[in-house]
Amino acid sequence: MRPERLDAPHIPRKEDLDGITHGRHGDPFSVLGMHLSGAEGAQRVEVRAFLPEAAEAWVVAQEGGSPYPMERIDPLGFFLARLPESRIFSYRIHLKTDEGTETEIHDPYAVGPVLTDYDLHLMGEGSHYKKYEKLGAHTMEFHGVRGVHFAVWAPNATSVTVMGDFNRWDNRRHPMRFLESSGIWEIFVPGLGEGQIYKFYVRSRYQEYEAVKADPYGFCFEQRPKSASVVWDINKYQWQDTAWMVKRPQTNWFESPMS
Repeated sequence: MRPERLDAPHIPRKEDLDGITHGRHGDPFSVLGMHLSGAEGAQRVEVRAFLPEAAEAWVVAQEGGSPYPMERIDPLGFFLARLPESRIFSYRIHLKTDEGTETEIHDPYAVGPVLTDYDLHLMGEGSHYKKYEKLGAHTMEFHGVRGVHFAVWAPNATSVTVMGDFNRWDNRRHPMRFLESSGIWEIFVPGLGEGQIYKFYVRSRYQEYEAVKADPYGFCFEQRPKSASVVWDINKYQWQDTAWMVKRPQTNWFESPMS
């Protein structure tokens, strides 16, 4: 990666910068990711990322071309690049750590919500009978990228982040999107898979209460004394109850023994 100098980026507002770097921002998707910035008719693309593990970072266009260097504008690890583009495009972030390790990641703040308005409507009226398929942690492919979708109901929180080994249990690293009409927080984290351990870090709007919580919709958990949730795919289980399912509608349950 050989950086080439571009125009100086616009510095975000101090309250946004502090909110992201200290894990307090309630709307991280409005700050992080790719955005159009500048006056109408002269807008440029900006990419913003919070990468406390990175010493250097570059924006790499999915369609190819030279990488764009990102400037570290905060010592806690907020990176920003203003690009000579005026359109939104698919990209990845190439980063180099202080230890010299280099890796390339898909930006979780480059994608829209996973839960649909219909899902939120059914949950709001209490008629979504398969909430376990939407809340919790689910491995999935979203916009052609494999990863894990996290969702948790926390209507009285000011911010929620998901933390685990994948982000060094840093409660600032992956703040979630608030779907205000439903009280649900969600995020899709590319590159994760089954077996990842995680918890939610919740900041309450009441009395500045903060807590680390296991997932109430988790399908798998660590054994005591550990207490983290574990990403698990329950759909891979092969049921062996075909004969019982065939017999079930033929049984008069009102005149049969319970056991």
